[in-house]
Amino acid sequence: MSAGLDAFSVDDRRAVRGIITDVDGTLTTGGRITSTALAALERAQAAGLTVIAVTGAAAGTCDAMARTWPVDAVIGESGGFVFRLHPETGRMVHLHILARDERRGHWTEYEKVLEKIVAEVPGAALAADQAYRETDLAIDHAQDVAPLAPEAIGKIVAIMEAAGMTATWSNIHVNGWLGPYDKLTTTCLVLRELYRADVSDRAERARWMFVGDSRNDAPLFEFFPHSVGVANVADFADHLKVPPAYVTPSPSGAGFAEAVDAVLAAQSSAATE
Repeated sequence: MSAGLDAFSVDDRRAVRGIITDVDGTLTTGGRITSTALAALERAQAAGLTVIAVTGAAAGTCDAMARTWPVDAVIGESGGFVFRLHPETGRMVHLHILARDERRGHWTEYEKVLEKIVAEVPGAALAADQAYRETDLAIDHAQDVAPLAPEAIGKIVAIMEAAGMTATWSNIHVNGWLGPYDKLTTTCLVLRELYRADVSDRAERARWMFVGDSRNDAPLFEFFPHSVGVANVADFADHLKVPPAYVTPSPSGAGFAEAVDAVLAAQSSAATE
């Protein structure tokens, strides 16, 4: 069972060096990014914290986030890549887990899976942002279609898995892909290779706060000892093997801001002691 945010000790909050956050349902509220969430990201960066977004969002969306949001890097399409502005040149850098030819080779299989899903799951549709994706297949179950029943979502996942794909679902999409990665493995790779943070060490892992809201965040809730669920994570309580360590009073972007400010308040008080 998750504790309230006040159970996150002051000493542990003072030790945080970076924030890893989901996007849909965590930073966004009702599908849109809010000034509250953006301002919290900005405060975190201004305080010297590393800020990394990890999302199932499409490459096109992630490119825009990495260029225009106050974040240091964006891990997208459930771990398929990381985009960031180079800290010295300011130029966009795209780093993919799989080579281009391998990614392109997967699309024949994705098209077969899509055809089967559309035929067997009434109401399911290709996500509107699929044209801007590079590594995965995204099926809309609640964004631009009438929300599908859990059984229908389960059927989509089963079809993907039967084709050898990794499949997971968020509050809007079911994402499936071919490749040995996911949100957690790519997050660990990025932390190690770009930020010299070896999170195989529990002490280092405790210096990163993860904030999320849904089922596909479960591996990160389990991995990071200081994981935070925004209040709407309660909607997925039955689907989380391990819940977040803490839960914010407020949902979505407002909850994210509460988590950020809890860390910043502790670190600010330490600076004045």
